[in-house]
Amino acid sequence: MMRDREFCMGLLREYTKSESLIKHALAVESCVVEYARKFGEDADYWGNVALLHDFDYERYPGANQHPFEGGKILKERGFDEEFVSSVLSHADYTGVPRDTKLKKVLFACDELAGFITAVAYVRPSKSVDEVEVRSVIKKIKDRAFAKNVSREDIRKGAEGLGIDLEEHIGFCIEAMKKRRHELGL
Repeated sequence: MMRDREFCMGLLREYTKSESLIKHALAVESCVVEYARKFGEDADYWGNVALLHDFDYERYPGANQHPFEGGKILKERGFDEEFVSSVLSHADYTGVPRDTKLKKVLFACDELAGFITAVAYVRPSKSVDEVEVRSVIKKIKDRAFAKNVSREDIRKGAEGLGIDLEEHIGFCIEAMKKRRHELGL
């Protein structure tokens, strides 16, 4: 059963009170939706997976809970197995293989969207409009900057898509620019 974006936003807001986590979900969604369009896939379905990939994180933050608890909730709410499997696949420790384009895209966009947001926040305007690929690459090399973001996952994500890292970063920056107001960037 397919759930629409309104239903998914309601579920996200039911479980997530932190505006920064909600904005992260929206940022990842913006990137994933643009990749769905690029690849001729179902942008609504892909976007909903992205919206809900971390919806359980605030209530169940431990690696033994997130995203497993979310997977259980999604099943209870009638989401199909592929949807649940896609959500679970974004975390390496779940053991769920990234065997579809959607799973690869979600993984590739998750850490990068957060990193691009962090880069935007240190710009004078705090706007994604000022973020350039070269500034993101420079910040990736700075281990003190956004130190909780896995640079390895950013690299692995682009490799998993078979896309050059700089091209992937540029694509995600442009996707986030399209929704800058919703993202607060």
